[in-house]
Amino acid sequence: MIPGGPRNQRQMEMMMRRLGMTTEEVPEVEQVVVRTKTKEHVFTTPEVTILTVQGVRTYQVVGTPQIRPRGTAPLTGAPAAPSAPVAPAGPPEEDIQLVMDQAQCSRSEAVEALLQSNGAPAEAIMKLMTRRR
Repeated sequence: MIPGGPRNQRQMEMMMRRLGMTTEEVPEVEQVVVRTKTKEHVFTTPEVTILTVQGVRTYQVVGTPQIRPRGTAPLTGAPAAPSAPVAPAGPPEEDIQLVMDQAQCSRSEAVEALLQSNGAPAEAIMKLMTRRR
């Protein structure tokens, strides 16, 4: 809360300027992708604002993300974004390595299992481990 009660937009902008804060909207953003080790959070047509406070820029992304496993195909109509190093067959290298380590299998078996499980490493590991029983 701001001391002194509610303020109008102009007063807020003046106060922010005095504190060394500026905001800037980024126009015509088509897509923002936030990648974690296992997932991608894909925002299509988000609102992006840059807040600068004493030289430090902070990006604010507003929208509803679609969360998907990392390494899956891009969303329809969205431009393809580069991801982690990709094996010629498609799955990310770290997913292939994870499946190989956990399922104690060859690279080709890991790639095949990942392709059959639509890039889901856990599902690929389970498939490989249940085949051996």
